[in-house]
Amino acid sequence: MKYIFLPLLLFAFACQPSDKKEETKNEEQPKTVIEKWQAYDETEEITQNAAHESSRMRYKLIQSKVLDKNEIWKNVAPQIQDFSEEEYQKLNPLILEQDIPTIQKHIQEGNLSYQKLVQWYLYRIVKFENNRETSLHTIISINPDAVAQAIEKDKNRANKKHEIFGMPILLKDNINFDKLPTTAGAVALQNNIAPNAFIVNQIQAKGGIILGKVNLSEWANYLHDNGPNGYSAIGGQTLNPYGRKEFDTGGSSAGSGTAVAANYAVAAVGTETAGSILSPSSSNSIVGLKPTIGLLSRGGIVPISSMLDTPGPMTKNITDNAILLSAMTGEDAKDSATTGQKASINYAESLNKDLKGMRFGANKAFMEDSLYLAMIENVKSLGAEVVEFSFDEMKFDTFLQLLNADMKRDLPFYFQNYAGSTVVFTTVKDVVEYNLQDTTIRIPYAQARFDGIVADQTTDEELEKLKTVMNTEAVNLFEKPMKKLNLDCILSINNWNAAEAALAKYPCLTLPMGYRTSGQPAGITLIARPFEEQKLLQIGFAIEEATKSRKLPKGYE
Repeated sequence: MKYIFLPLLLFAFACQPSDKKEETKNEEQPKTVIEKWQAYDETEEITQNAAHESSRMRYKLIQSKVLDKNEIWKNVAPQIQDFSEEEYQKLNPLILEQDIPTIQKHIQEGNLSYQKLVQWYLYRIVKFENNRETSLHTIISINPDAVAQAIEKDKNRANKKHEIFGMPILLKDNINFDKLPTTAGAVALQNNIAPNAFIVNQIQAKGGIILGKVNLSEWANYLHDNGPNGYSAIGGQTLNPYGRKEFDTGGSSAGSGTAVAANYAVAAVGTETAGSILSPSSSNSIVGLKPTIGLLSRGGIVPISSMLDTPGPMTKNITDNAILLSAMTGEDAKDSATTGQKASINYAESLNKDLKGMRFGANKAFMEDSLYLAMIENVKSLGAEVVEFSFDEMKFDTFLQLLNADMKRDLPFYFQNYAGSTVVFTTVKDVVEYNLQDTTIRIPYAQARFDGIVADQTTDEELEKLKTVMNTEAVNLFEKPMKKLNLDCILSINNWNAAEAALAKYPCLTLPMGYRTSGQPAGITLIARPFEEQKLLQIGFAIEEATKSRKLPKGYE
């Protein structure tokens, strides 16, 4: 089939014919008009991917059958109508790939404003997402008041008390934000307008601007058992900017990972149960932190497991990660796991390049990975000592039972306590039955995980015992080499030890390690003891400064 490609942006000149002076004044002030997105025949693309070596990349569809991108652009158009391509190109060096302190410095020096910063990101989103050759299908919704909020920030710069002030942040669409629906990617929650999640209030209280919501693996990757990462009925198929339809996005925070990689916002917030921040961060060559359970509130976030769930920052660099983490911390009276957590921690204040005196554990099972070996040498060159070890074997035969039993209890708790008033579901079974009314649109990859949740018969007593046993085993798995070898942290790859770390409730930080010969990104992942986020960020900063591994994806310059 022959495709017709439409321009992504049109420029119309505004004029006042009744006033010649005004006409002369305005003739060089173009208005940006967003060209209408038109759905296209994706049959050929899907056919090409049917033979992909990874079953996760064999798509049934790419474009959403539920979300009309033009509805997103309705919230963008009025906010960028006075922002031109010329301005976008002029501001590129000040914003593209820059960290938060650098952007704040440009604003302080008068070379940039919070308004122009937000407009630049909105313009960039349209520039790439309204073009079928570059669209990552990563944006689900846009805050209609983002620019207005940025203008207020410009007027009140004297109130800046945190580096997140005025910075546009994207949220994974399982995190409540009262200006936009929180869908978890599911048709069932398409109209779920709910009060802010606790961490959203924290970000906004410090002056951060929520730019919008991004796609995810539906229900945080706990709906089907055979479909691709990054797919949701609402958002369609998220694609990896380093290789659209070639490389996996990782999941479930696929939209957070791809959006940050493509520079659609300063940073994004993801969530993880067992790998959902680490996987898309490493897959998209960005920095992702899965914090200790309880460091950040889960209040107002669509759950899988109250034992394992946590939000976390996803950024282009360590400094921004530390800043966003510090903006979200705080004690939530409705989430007992956060008891005692302070909101004034500044994780970015003591980052330096020194690793002298530190001891790292290198997993013998990964020693054939050339990028891993190169990273070990880099760590040694920074003054750290690296010792090899082997993990004991850990059984995961009851892991799905734990997740099923937890979600069977925790999702109804969200429905009752955090969902919007239009949500009528009370159980997982209600959602299963709703999905069965239109399987083609709502569950093209079926809902095997949800079926398993409904069928689960685990009692409360059995669940608590299961949690205790698996947590103890996981802690012992890490503590055996860490105590024996006196380790500060363990070096892993991507999300390869994510499940073990999740069950142990140990924090993990992944950052760019390099690229495979195919161009696919890979991440070095650091695992430490609970509430040692500062240590992880310190180690990550030193590695980042020494290696400078991250590269902007080609075609998204």
